Amino acid sequence: MDWNEKLQRIIDYVENHLQRKQEPIDHQEIAELAGCSFDFFQKVFSYMNGISFSEYVRSRKLTLAGYDLKSTDKRVVDISYQYGYDSPTSFTKAFQQFHGLTPKEARCGDRKLRVVPKMQILTKQQYSWRLEEIPAFRLIGKSIRCVNGQQHLKIPEFWSDCQNSGVFSELISIDTGKPKGLFGLYRYWEISAKEIEYSIMVISDKPLPDGYSEVWIPKATWAVFDCRGPVPQAIQNGWKYLQEEWLVKYPFEHADCPELEWYSIGNSYDKDYLSQIWIPVESGHIHNSSIGR
Repeated sequence: MDWNEKLQRIIDYVENHLQRKQEPIDHQEIAELAGCSFDFFQKVFSYMNGISFSEYVRSRKLTLAGYDLKSTDKRVVDISYQYGYDSPTSFTKAFQQFHGLTPKEARCGDRKLRVVPKMQILTKQQYSWRLEEIPAFRLIGKSIRCVNGQQHLKIPEFWSDCQNSGVFSELISIDTGKPKGLFGLYRYWEISAKEIEYSIMVISDKPLPDGYSEVWIPKATWAVFDCRGPVPQAIQNGWKYLQEEWLVKYPFEHADCPELEWYSIGNSYDKDYLSQIWIPVESGHIHNSSIGR
């Protein structure tokens, strides 16, 4: 077994202890999984990942604590002991250093929390997320239907066609969102036939142009995830993270509303380009905010 496999097994061990068993991490068990002393393992871990093992474990604890504060009604004192802190005071200090705000402030729906995902060897990404309650809004745009998995081919072609045909220019001209940007919208029609409708749209209060359709998105609470980097890679990596960790392990109740992608106006090939994933959720810890992000 090579080091990558050993490290992945140890990472899985850490997650199992933090999330399921809620037990302290045993250094001797880590050494046995690594097949070497714990001290030597720490050196290898730091060399391969650019972060110390203790810092990684601390980052995961505080990431998971942030999830618990947002998605449960657990008391701060209970969360602090759950993640191995000696007191709520020491937990609050560590939490504020990591997230930039106190546990009490974190329960406000529009506050960003730092996320360090479970490490996948050779794939290291960080995401920030927040909850926003957004009033109903109207989307205008173009749509296509896809069946039997055709979306993987048809959606990229659809984006290219809209750009070449002038649809993008027209959508941008009627965009009244703040800030402006394009939405990607998935809606399922026939689950058994795996038929979906995919739309490229903008927020607009302008008259509906000929050949375009409109969709009203109801007032909802959204978990908004920032994805940084060139598209489509950045948005695809964001969905991968959500499907593997956030949606599975810390799910809010999904609201009756479609999921959205949002693409800012700018150079989509830039390393700092911003796209977002919006997941509609039910939550009891929400404070009003505007459509602006």
